[in-house]
Amino acid sequence: MSLTIDRSRLFLASCFGLITTAMAFGIRAGILTQLGQEFNLSNEQLGYVNQMAFLGFPIAMIIGGPLYNALGPRLIAWTAFFAHVLGLLMTIYAGGFWTLLISTFLVGLGNGFIEAACNPLIANMYTGNDTTKMLNRFHMWFPGGIVIGTLLSKFMTDGGLSWQWQIGAILIPAVIYAFLFLGQKFPASRAEGAASTGQNFVAMGSPLYLFMLACMALTAISEFGPNQWVGPILGKAGASPMLILALVTGLMAVGRYFAGPIVHRLNPTGVLLGSAIFATIGIVLMSQATGAMVYVAAVMFAIGVCYFWPTMLGFVAEYTPRTGAFGLSIMGGMGMFATSIFQPIIGGWIDKEQANAAAQGLTGDAAELAAGQATLLNMAFFPGILIVAFGVLYFIMRNRKPGHVDEKILAAQPQR
Repeated sequence: MSLTIDRSRLFLASCFGLITTAMAFGIRAGILTQLGQEFNLSNEQLGYVNQMAFLGFPIAMIIGGPLYNALGPRLIAWTAFFAHVLGLLMTIYAGGFWTLLISTFLVGLGNGFIEAACNPLIANMYTGNDTTKMLNRFHMWFPGGIVIGTLLSKFMTDGGLSWQWQIGAILIPAVIYAFLFLGQKFPASRAEGAASTGQNFVAMGSPLYLFMLACMALTAISEFGPNQWVGPILGKAGASPMLILALVTGLMAVGRYFAGPIVHRLNPTGVLLGSAIFATIGIVLMSQATGAMVYVAAVMFAIGVCYFWPTMLGFVAEYTPRTGAFGLSIMGGMGMFATSIFQPIIGGWIDKEQANAAAQGLTGDAAELAAGQATLLNMAFFPGILIVAFGVLYFIMRNRKPGHVDEKILAAQPQR
């Protein structure tokens, strides 16, 4: 008796996989200061630890993307599970800087393999505008999982539980997604006309895809830069950093769940342009606000970054469909790779701005506040560039139908 495809269970399993990824990001942000104190690490060294999570992600995506057509999502999802479990256990028993680097890299691999499996899996289970809608609903669990992770980290820290217990909590959703995937039948790749990985690669040479690849780097840095460093940057701004992160990611989760009507009304390019504008305003406001106004600025930032990641993936799936699972994996991998590069750079910015504040005679909390605000202002540069880029994209794409651009480009290219 052949199994039927249970779309609901596969989608739920994918969501728990993303919750695992998100809790790893949220809890790591919550324990970053504790790790620095326990292992005597500078902000730049903490940046390298963060970098490993973001670096492992694109490596897994680059491996998993081209293998999706050959191996399918099942094997890739199980690889993610084993990488998650091994990385989390190694983090719990880490003895210093180098073991933290290795264990965090393994968790990053797990995160990447989850997206390499689940993004095309969902794209293959749904069609048309439902693709972008369901990818947004799937990706609502990234901010949703960060809310769970940040609040859990805050309560566990306030309750006197060590960072090791907090890392251990991430194993719970990992076991759940493994159970939900167990014994399930997975859909065959639609692969846009049964395109091979080689044809996917040819399609990825289109100007539109390459343009979106560059934009993906900037959208990811705009989102993960402030979020991953919320503690060191906003710790002295008169508001709770973990509550700020929970507020931002909570709003992102709600926004992504209700993304369908917004995408239908504005279309993906309109959503991306509006997001860039709000993200820039939000980061600039956070670089100047203190006290309760930090929460107001954080709301503006949340509105901005809410739709970046899933709408970028949905745009690629709809307008360059022949890039297939490989194209989606490389797109997500580019976002995380760019973010990984900037983790130690952001840490270095904080160290540099702290030194500048000290040179100006500032000490203690005042010096840390000035350094955090200056670092945030540096980050506003990224979404600022996107306002221009997505403005041009909106003008070019305003009358184009999904799939039209990709087919036109491929028709002019030799087939393999």
